[in-house]
Amino acid sequence: MTHHEEALARTIIGVIGNIISFCLFISPAPTFVRIWKNKSTEEFHPYPYLACVMNCLFWIFYGIPVVHPDSTLVITINSVGLALELIYLSIFAIYTSKRNRGIIAFVLFGEAVFLTVIIIITLFCFHNHTMRSMFVGIICVVFGIIMYGSPLSIVRKVFKTKSVEFLPFWLCLAGFLNGAVWFTYAFLKTFDPYIATGNGIGGLLGLFQLCVYAYFSLKGAPKADDTKPSEVQLQNTATNRNTSSPQA
Repeated sequence: MTHHEEALARTIIGVIGNIISFCLFISPAPTFVRIWKNKSTEEFHPYPYLACVMNCLFWIFYGIPVVHPDSTLVITINSVGLALELIYLSIFAIYTSKRNRGIIAFVLFGEAVFLTVIIIITLFCFHNHTMRSMFVGIICVVFGIIMYGSPLSIVRKVFKTKSVEFLPFWLCLAGFLNGAVWFTYAFLKTFDPYIATGNGIGGLLGLFQLCVYAYFSLKGAPKADDTKPSEVQLQNTATNRNTSSPQA
């Protein structure tokens, strides 16, 4: 494959990854429609969305030219993800308690301070793309793995209740595809070990969730009809991946 063909393939895979990552970012929308209609956050928590904000912020920073050139698609999808997460948090803040609003404001402020510190360290302590990409990329991988691993708490509930009602199939499939697509993207044109690591692990976690779903579905486990997964956070994280986040 020529350099031009690799660049074209990378762009195509990246666009596909953006589409899948967008599906992951938009997946909590029904939850917030419910919150808006009921005017109550019920048993939902803001923490997955706060974590996703941090994840998107770092991948956006990772993708800027002074850190890691030629990463436009990484910036675009995480910018969309960041906007959606802030919208979700705004809706959440309107209908939640005063205490939770304080927590949201405090965490967002802490994230802004932490990002500022990392930006200063990156730009003033590292003087080439390789070192900057490594420093920021490692942080992105850590947040990406946390995001991808967050649904494992739901898997634990599936084993406990023997019901796949608590494990949304399409969300699991999207998480697996998101990891697989961005993992492939990392090997095209110029190898990116940070996108590959975060999304490779994310893809494996998504595959594990699909296997759990298939096992209990084929086993004919009873549905927990009287127990609605209201506390399940329909947020796989990542985006991007990337999403990450796509964890791109």
